[in-house]
Amino acid sequence: MSFDEGDRTPHRAAGVDPLVGLRRPGDPPVDVYLTGTVFLDIIFTGLDSAPVRGTESWARGMGSSPGGVANMATALARLGLRTSLAAAFGDDHYGEYCWDALESGEGIDLTGSRRVDGWHSPVTVSMAYEDERTMVSHGHEAPVDLAPVPAHPPRARAAVAALAPGVRAPWIAEAARAGTRVFGDVGWDDTGTWDLDALPDLEHCEAFLPNAAEAMRYTRTDCPRAAARALADRVPLAVVTLGSQGAYAVDGRTGETADVPAIAVDALDPTGAGDVFVAGFVTGMLAGWPLADRLAFAGLTAALSVQEFGGSLSAPGWTEVAAWWRRVRAYTHTSARSAHGHDPQALRRYAFLEGLVPEVSATAWPLRRAVPTIGFGRSA
Repeated sequence: MSFDEGDRTPHRAAGVDPLVGLRRPGDPPVDVYLTGTVFLDIIFTGLDSAPVRGTESWARGMGSSPGGVANMATALARLGLRTSLAAAFGDDHYGEYCWDALESGEGIDLTGSRRVDGWHSPVTVSMAYEDERTMVSHGHEAPVDLAPVPAHPPRARAAVAALAPGVRAPWIAEAARAGTRVFGDVGWDDTGTWDLDALPDLEHCEAFLPNAAEAMRYTRTDCPRAAARALADRVPLAVVTLGSQGAYAVDGRTGETADVPAIAVDALDPTGAGDVFVAGFVTGMLAGWPLADRLAFAGLTAALSVQEFGGSLSAPGWTEVAAWWRRVRAYTHTSARSAHGHDPQALRRYAFLEGLVPEVSATAWPLRRAVPTIGFGRSA
């Protein structure tokens, strides 16, 4: 699948096009471009504690789904954005499953991706317990001459770039020069240097979205909000995620700040929640929403995602967002406290959703997705 000016398939699947009033002839055919490694994620949930050495642990739940960069690609697509992914896929059953789930299941453009003969898919096993997770991964780098090398990324409104210490990815600078808005994501610095100058592509980013621990280490501060203010001296927009405390953002161009608390939910599996947060924030930014609305929406989508198994398959679409909003809106009008223990005044922070979410029929909450696994045959 690839996108052209008349292709609306991803938006029909999502139910809402958040950019519908902004699209013009001649716009880039892609809303968000990203590249990276796709893993097959196998997730065990319902563990009472961490596995104990020398014993066997039984999990009450299990699911499997495309993981790695697929988490964010799926989250973006489910929010109605035309998403293009460049990645290597193994020619094993795992790779076939991931390709089909992303292209046919989610409507993600994989024309920049490649199937690599004789290369097995990277695999991650994730174990969720006590609001934490432990992961074990295995994989090999795809052959350099066969892996997707995005020297010339497609025309896109935005790109999400994974920044790594000491590594410059030429496609990021090329995308920025072409007018693509680059959102910088970052992982743990295994080198231990935590030097912003060691992230050479940070200069091309319009926004930088580390978590609190990463932000404080990079800025040598002991407060995540102080870290966000320091980062805003380096990038136009600094967003720091604060876990159960929500998120904080500073616009270095205007001085505007936003501080939005988190939504309390019963967490089943936190895998991929950070990726879903970035996807929600990118959606709001491309749609031109106010800064606080972008933070609130990103936090909401991340909170909804942890109620399900897996990273990519737990990413909420507009139906899940609508179901949540219709439910809590009813309680804000009828009760001093909502069913989830939230202050109704705080939930009014999400009133901007009223004109966005589709109508949904009454349904059980939380809204559950079917989580497929590998191995079942198709019925005749």
